[in-house]
Amino acid sequence: MKTVMTSRFSLLALGMVAAFASAAAMAQTSTDVPGHPRVNEVNQRLDNQQNRIQNGVADGQMNAKQAARDEKQDANIAQRESHDEAEHGGHLTKQEQRNLNKSLNHDSNRIHKQRTGG
Repeated sequence: MKTVMTSRFSLLALGMVAAFASAAAMAQTSTDVPGHPRVNEVNQRLDNQQNRIQNGVADGQMNAKQAARDEKQDANIAQRESHDEAEHGGHLTKQEQRNLNKSLNHDSNRIHKQRTGG
């Protein structure tokens, strides 16, 4: 009985992560903004991390809780980026880009450790 419940919970959690990941990926889908390389770089890094999270869940290297935490962190970074862009007419300053990249680096390292078991 306990195995059935655990199996159902795992399946439900995986389904929720997949739905959350696809919703986040759809929300994250952005087009390159010509002439705004800082914005494009941050957006590309967010897209890459979304793909790494989805692949980690798909191949079993990450569990639903880890993926949800990483998705939440990426959403926070995207929200900060949007706020910074709104303040500067669609641009990011060098300092804003540095701050976002620092957060992305931290997130990237955590994703890597989760996927490699390190």
